[in-house]
Amino acid sequence: MLSTLTALWSRVFGLLGRVSMYRLVYTLLASLAVIAFLLSFAGLVVPEPLELVVTLAVLCAVCAGVDAASQRLLGLPWRIESSLITAHILLFILRPTLDVVALVGIAIAAVAASASKYLLAWRGRHIFNPAAVGATVLTLLSILWPALGATSWWVGTPALAVPVIAFGLAVLWRTEKIRVVSLFLAIAVVVATVRTVLQYQAAGLDVELGTIIPAMLWSSPFLFLGAFMLSEPLTLPPRRWQQLVVAAVVGVLAGWPIDVGAISLGQERALLVGNAVAFALAVRTAVTLTLDSRARLTPTVTQVTFRARHEFRFTAGQYLELEVPHRHPDARGTRREFSIVSSPEELPAVRVAFKEGSQSSYKRALAQVEPGTALPVTGVWGDFVLPGHRDAPILLVAAGIGVTPFVSQLNHLRRSGDERDIVLVYVASEAAELAFRDEIEAAGVRVVVFTRDEPAGLTPQWTWADGVRLDAEGLLRVVPDIARRHAYASGPPGLIADLAPALERAASITTDAFSGY
Repeated sequence: MLSTLTALWSRVFGLLGRVSMYRLVYTLLASLAVIAFLLSFAGLVVPEPLELVVTLAVLCAVCAGVDAASQRLLGLPWRIESSLITAHILLFILRPTLDVVALVGIAIAAVAASASKYLLAWRGRHIFNPAAVGATVLTLLSILWPALGATSWWVGTPALAVPVIAFGLAVLWRTEKIRVVSLFLAIAVVVATVRTVLQYQAAGLDVELGTIIPAMLWSSPFLFLGAFMLSEPLTLPPRRWQQLVVAAVVGVLAGWPIDVGAISLGQERALLVGNAVAFALAVRTAVTLTLDSRARLTPTVTQVTFRARHEFRFTAGQYLELEVPHRHPDARGTRREFSIVSSPEELPAVRVAFKEGSQSSYKRALAQVEPGTALPVTGVWGDFVLPGHRDAPILLVAAGIGVTPFVSQLNHLRRSGDERDIVLVYVASEAAELAFRDEIEAAGVRVVVFTRDEPAGLTPQWTWADGVRLDAEGLLRVVPDIARRHAYASGPPGLIADLAPALERAASITTDAFSGY
């Protein structure tokens, strides 16, 4: 069962990874808007068809205009998907209308949301969810001028529950935030249920949990808030335990809104509080890196070395997201995730590596970046880190460029004098493609190599697997004691899926699948 789930997760992740997060989220939100538009003809959602069309048009025009003007002023590339995502989220949490004054309020919310990306930002990374900022500004203004309208979260309706869950699951799968948002949902539903039960009892009404709990799921904003807003990577901290803390905070506040004067800390304000907690945990992860040099490591692998211009912290095995602004980006956009090759001890030098071969706009742009050019890193994330207890035997399985996080980990262990029982299974198309051999050999761990041809000059700790292709059976053969090892696998989703029957026998499994670019 575990191997089936691992294989399914890896293959779906690879499929979703073919497009950028921006394009994926926008496509799903636009599809949800179309579904809501169709349902509005049958009266299954609150807004009417024309209200949806007019409100969305205003939101898109204002968000796109503010973003375009701000990015031109700051010399940044305009990301139309970002503007449209903000507009569509606001569509579902504000009250669509045809009233002129209320449309002015919606336009104000759109201005505030888009402006917050640049005014409430730290080192190129916005601190708060833009849509939540816009909705909160409108709520505050509505206290003085009620005609401007306020939030309604009309998306929380049974008619939209199924598409919200389906589309939200795709987002969470792609961002690997299913566990985080599941915790948020569980806490929010439980807290909201307790609150409702107490309110019923105080009013002398009968309590029917069979009615209350489904309503908390299908008729509340929790599903949409978790899937499309809480899951935003830029407003989450780097480690999973930190993300779970943020999810718990938002879940409690969303489930039991605390009154603060004329408003409460429910829903979008709960998310803003969570964003503030996340910022406090991740304030040092958004930095600027200056390109130092490039080096060709194998016929298809290039290493790029940067220098951090500000204090930069990471744990061996984590990845960064590097932005390379360029004109006419393809579907994957202007940002890519790279496992960090260097160890923390090498700072301020920061190394990443990538495989040549594709013709993506990002790769072409990165190849043209001159030494001395500063590039923004939007953050550092990941829990692909070795276990804290030193006596845990470890299995590392790397395919091609997937070896990069292991190089960081092995370098860190060597430089810190931390000796571990480690076996590295290294898969490459041919011997010439075995990158970082010197660094891996210096770590002194046992290595089993799967290549078509036999690598020359192998040390006694390196073993060639006689040219066979790595599969689940082969992995069990070369690592017979896999049951006592904590397994880490880094490589294409297809390979991780193929190895799942063997990996499930390990003491634990941690995967780092990537779709390539």
